[in-house]
Amino acid sequence: MFDAPIAETVQRIALVVPGFLLAITVHEFTHGYVALRLGDPTAKAAGRLTFNPLTHLDPIGTVFLVLTQIIGWAKPVPVDPRYFRNPRTDMMWVSLGGPAANMVTAVVVAGVLHAILFVVRGLVLGQTGFFFLWPIVQILQYAVLINVALAIFNLVPIPPLDGSKILAGLLPDEMAYQMDRLEPYGFIILVLLFFTRVIDYVIIPPIRLIAGLLLKGFG
Repeated sequence: MFDAPIAETVQRIALVVPGFLLAITVHEFTHGYVALRLGDPTAKAAGRLTFNPLTHLDPIGTVFLVLTQIIGWAKPVPVDPRYFRNPRTDMMWVSLGGPAANMVTAVVVAGVLHAILFVVRGLVLGQTGFFFLWPIVQILQYAVLINVALAIFNLVPIPPLDGSKILAGLLPDEMAYQMDRLEPYGFIILVLLFFTRVIDYVIIPPIRLIAGLLLKGFG
């Protein structure tokens, strides 16, 4: 038998994993789909235009999810800007597609949650009836939170996150070039921001605000 803390950790991971798989799948699929619509077939040729989450899993990102029980990442979809008519602008739209897909997914899942709550209240199932739905409700709650968190985190304008490409698409060429030069150091910068907790002050408030609005009415 597991000790109580271990059992709780295993249970939490089991509740988090479906939402994580959903989040990374819609995120990476949308990157590849937008790239394809803009003329780049690289993701399709690599077999990444799929809703099979196993195709998008990144080993380190998955381990990080197990350790943190809330944050992880996927294997980036390959994109070749040479296919684009306007490489910097088109790359901005490709990058924006992932976070946008996560936000749409969060809204849809939240809608399903509220529909469940409406049905439960309407049928007056009581505590016994709701008990059987509770694991599903928890999984969907985590799915909303993870999709919102992945969207907000990826909007941080630090390479290799999507926000850096989005910002580069909006900046003048010279400033965008200077941002591109940060890419080799992006991971180091992110690690420093994590360890100093600076990133918490940037992403946690909007995550709490948006997730709180979507999950209003749920404990």
